[in-house]
Amino acid sequence: MAVTNTEIIQKPLYSTLPVGQEIIFSVLNEDAVINESNVKYIAKVYISNDTPPVIANNNDLIGTFKIAPNNAGVGMMDFSAIVENYVSADNLAAIGSQFKTQSTDDDLSYPLHVIDKYSKNRNIVRYLVIRFSVEYLDTATNTIEEINGTAVVTGLKRIFNGYLKRTDSLVRGVTFTTAQPNTDFGFDPNFLFPKSSAPSIFLTNAPYTQYANGDDYGTFGFTTTESVFSEAVRKIRFRSFNSAGVLQSTDNIIRDNETAVGYTGSYKFDNFSEETNKLIGYIGVFPGNLRNWDSNFKTSYEAGDLDGGYYIVDGLNSSNQLTIQEYTIYLNCPNQKGFESIRLCWLNQWGAWDYYTFIQKSIRKTTTKGTTYNQLAGSWNEKFYVPNAFKGGKKSFRINATETIIMNTDFVSENDNVMFEELTNSPEIYILKGYNTASQTTSVLNEHVTPVRLKSTSFTKKTVANDKLLQYTFEVEKSETLRTQSV
Repeated sequence: MAVTNTEIIQKPLYSTLPVGQEIIFSVLNEDAVINESNVKYIAKVYISNDTPPVIANNNDLIGTFKIAPNNAGVGMMDFSAIVENYVSADNLAAIGSQFKTQSTDDDLSYPLHVIDKYSKNRNIVRYLVIRFSVEYLDTATNTIEEINGTAVVTGLKRIFNGYLKRTDSLVRGVTFTTAQPNTDFGFDPNFLFPKSSAPSIFLTNAPYTQYANGDDYGTFGFTTTESVFSEAVRKIRFRSFNSAGVLQSTDNIIRDNETAVGYTGSYKFDNFSEETNKLIGYIGVFPGNLRNWDSNFKTSYEAGDLDGGYYIVDGLNSSNQLTIQEYTIYLNCPNQKGFESIRLCWLNQWGAWDYYTFIQKSIRKTTTKGTTYNQLAGSWNEKFYVPNAFKGGKKSFRINATETIIMNTDFVSENDNVMFEELTNSPEIYILKGYNTASQTTSVLNEHVTPVRLKSTSFTKKTVANDKLLQYTFEVEKSETLRTQSV
């Protein structure tokens, strides 16, 4: 009896998938299961970091996996543990982006957080295609063979470095008939995609109102997946206001303007394409980023026109319709008590970055751990013994120091709770240093970003009803140990 094609009977409902969710496919070849022996379902997984995978040439094949049918004769596989290894956080700006108007290249790179304008992504998005087929034991030749003509290929999927929370709703597919319901399910990422009918959000769960010092750096991530690129996000708009709410300046970073975007030649970021590095982009939105290149903002800020003021960031399409929700960033007034400001950045749920500046009291503590030995007093290896005062007794062979910092927020709103909860859960956290007036950019490699580990192991969500005024304390430890001299 001829074996018919393999069927995909269940798949993720949406084509864009955070890797931190179940990515389950179920396949069935009833003829093979009934009529053949030692049947296995075969899954060939293709992942591309450029254009969509081409099944024929196998260049994007990352592995072949086999599974026996379950009791229902179905091959059911969850690929999340496999594909999550092929996406990661973007820490460096893409080639062609700029810092203080100097472009990155193969030999010069900058932290993503300090970019002037746009940066494409490097690692956050990949394409996924899976080819399913079956194999069985050929009793005539006593060999295992793949059954020709039974393969089926999934539709193109986009995977990105995000995850789902238990509170994120999963959507069931529409039922086609009573006898044959659609069992596909998944998380609907539609709200992340810019559109004029219902503006999206930047890739953050942070509140629409944020606060920053004048030196602070930071970026927002945004999706660009639309066939007409300019209809998604043609430009990011910045409108600055003084403390009285009077408009001071309006600046647009237009994506199809090569000079404004800061990309040239093959690195241009102006038109939609199927390349993965253009599916998610980043925009420098905080005061330090704007002072890098925006003369209007820099002049207003340094003249004091923005003291106590704010600016609004949003995205527009080619018809100047709002496609990304407005975010308002208030400029913090100088701290009169002299507290040191400490700015943290961390990887958020959607694989981009969130930021918060702690402007209240902070405590720095250094803990040392060393190796000791007992040294002989005097000079025993000379012709005459000389009692030297610096010799003898217990000595330190090496001292390694670790610094911890305890930080306090200002009074915050309940809208900040989600952001701080993600800080507690984040696998990547950094202290971010701010803007300086030096034009020299070669020192940026280790100047701005310091990796830390969060020592606060729990987060108690506060509410106005329970706690009245909301304030949080976090403790971080610098990940890099200060290694001193050996003696």
